[in-house]
Amino acid sequence: MSASLVRASFIAFVLALTTLVSAPAFAETKAQLDRNSAAALKRLIAKVPAAKALNEKAVAVLVFTNIKKAGLVIGGQYGEGVLWRDGKPVAYYSTAGVSYGLQAGAQKFGYAMFFMRESALEALNTADGWEVGVGPSIVVVDDGWAKSATTQNASEDIYAFIFSQKGLMAGLGVQGNKVTKLDK
Repeated sequence: MSASLVRASFIAFVLALTTLVSAPAFAETKAQLDRNSAAALKRLIAKVPAAKALNEKAVAVLVFTNIKKAGLVIGGQYGEGVLWRDGKPVAYYSTAGVSYGLQAGAQKFGYAMFFMRESALEALNTADGWEVGVGPSIVVVDDGWAKSATTQNASEDIYAFIFSQKGLMAGLGVQGNKVTKLDK
């Protein structure tokens, strides 16, 4: 790899990481979060029948619409979201994570987590932040499952749908992601 390509890659990475790290400084207001997450959830439910079916049975839905992720061997991500219950915003959360491994790039995406049981929702607030992968079981829904899913075969605690991916992030890594309640 040429020195100029390495330098350009490093500059791009630093710019992407700067945007990511400064994300909390440009956090959305409650009204913006409410509006953006409600619109994203509405689009997801209209577009994906499995999301619609799960939404009808879920005790709550946590929607993150603007997560920014960047990495070059070491990476990070950050975003803020809204917990919806009975069609109303009831709490605000951040999602933050670090990763390490063979990875490079930057991207923006959103995800919605459908909490199917009260116990899974309670786990979200029992500690100082909830580490994804520890506690209730989460299924990240892919296109195949989404097409065949019904509430009859939905037996896990939480189902997550990733949406609105933009940018390019490639590679393999070990990631820790934590969801923490915000005071908004």
